[in-house]
Amino acid sequence: MGGRAAVRAPRGPGRRRAEGGGRKPKLVFLDRLLVTLVHLRHQLPHMVLAELFEVDRSTVSAAIRQVRPLLAARGFAVPDRPGTAAENAGGRLRPCRGGGC
Repeated sequence: MGGRAAVRAPRGPGRRRAEGGGRKPKLVFLDRLLVTLVHLRHQLPHMVLAELFEVDRSTVSAAIRQVRPLLAARGFAVPDRPGTAAENAGGRLRPCRGGGC
């Protein structure tokens, strides 16, 4: 049984993925941004966006999950995000000005 424990042991301290390694995104950043903006503006379901961009629904969901915080961090009000001014924008994406964002 000791052999199995040795297999599960970490391979070394601080092992990291090589730069550029890992899975490549199915949508380039510009397409991920576009999917997110279309979703926020028109409230299209993820499945519809997946058909339009010819990717899986999970790819669209991941893209929206990645881009929404970036938009919020850059000062854009993103609906359904706490601390944004989206409720005053009627659910539309808009620049957030002042300290009330």
